[in-house]
Amino acid sequence: MHSPTLLIMATMLMGIVTAVLFGVRRYNRNIPGLTSWSWSYLCGFLLCINLLARPHSPELLNVLINQTLIFLTAYLHLAGSRTFIGKPPHPRLLAGIAALVVIATAIYFTLAVPHPGARFTIGSLVSGILFLLAARTLVRGGANRYPARYFLGITSGVHGVFLLIRPALFGLEPTGVFDAGLRLAISQFVVLEAIMAMVMSAFGVLMLINEHIIIALKRLAERDPLTNVFNRRSFLVLLDKAVSQCQRNHASLPVLVIDLDHFKRINDTWGHRSGDSALSHFVELAAGCLRNSDVIGRLGGEEFAIFLPGTALNDALNVAERLRGLVESRTVSSGSGEIPLTISVGIAMHLRGEAPELTLHRADEAMYQAKRNGRNRVEIAPETITDRATS
Repeated sequence: MHSPTLLIMATMLMGIVTAVLFGVRRYNRNIPGLTSWSWSYLCGFLLCINLLARPHSPELLNVLINQTLIFLTAYLHLAGSRTFIGKPPHPRLLAGIAALVVIATAIYFTLAVPHPGARFTIGSLVSGILFLLAARTLVRGGANRYPARYFLGITSGVHGVFLLIRPALFGLEPTGVFDAGLRLAISQFVVLEAIMAMVMSAFGVLMLINEHIIIALKRLAERDPLTNVFNRRSFLVLLDKAVSQCQRNHASLPVLVIDLDHFKRINDTWGHRSGDSALSHFVELAAGCLRNSDVIGRLGGEEFAIFLPGTALNDALNVAERLRGLVESRTVSSGSGEIPLTISVGIAMHLRGEAPELTLHRADEAMYQAKRNGRNRVEIAPETITDRATS
């Protein structure tokens, strides 16, 4: 059916891509989906070898291996796509049932009712559906934000559609002297399409790996490694953007500066690991009090800041009081026992025309005023800056 030269070329390319993906996987095991994609290409490589060995192996064994590898190639591609975007693979029970159906029909159309065309059609349809499901999984979230996903998704979708219509190409019954030539051309076209899909999918996977690494590096540059909130530099950048947007929309923008009370005592008494637990504990509680549009960052040490776009002063005060009460009521669990924790909060409303750093500074002044007034409280900043007293 296939041109031997093209099939040998496909086998060599599949082997090279498989080796590359497993090599990348060796040093990037944390990239989701990469393991499944690597095994998918390995199955495709073994499928090519099995096709080359077909004239020299028992028909039933060759058919069973062929249909199993066709299914695994497509299914593992789908599993890798789902894993990459954070979704679990489809249940193994369903995958096992689908594989058994493919294998059972292969046996039936080999021994009971010999029909190579039926085997070919079933394998193509099942694989096509799986590739289309992979395309549907990947083509989400916006092409500008995830260009690599769209590239691999479109490649998977085009290949899936071709697999669905491929049986119809071989179902044509041309007559005349061009019959053999047309069938040979169709066979060569099918192999060429498989080669193109394989190469483009490999590029897509490598693009996804690069995209994942870039996002991870960007996250490392923007986030505090302990608490996973924005670091000071990133928080200030976001605050500056929020100020510009709120000024355009004539919306209010409260800024909260929060300090964990007696944090040095926690480190000295219970150890630095307990101090780290206290920081993470606070962030977890704060996340439960905030909206998706609110932003929290770690300014340094035990000091955090939050801004609440479009929030009035009274609402910001309610958020701060709710967070303060929640922190006070929830102790920090450590190996040495339960650690009490409180916070001091300062709130400053951004004033029109005011620099973001100045708003943050006024909130910081209010936070220190809360400490001077006894800690575990919320203070609202005046519209002017006062000299900070020693706390």
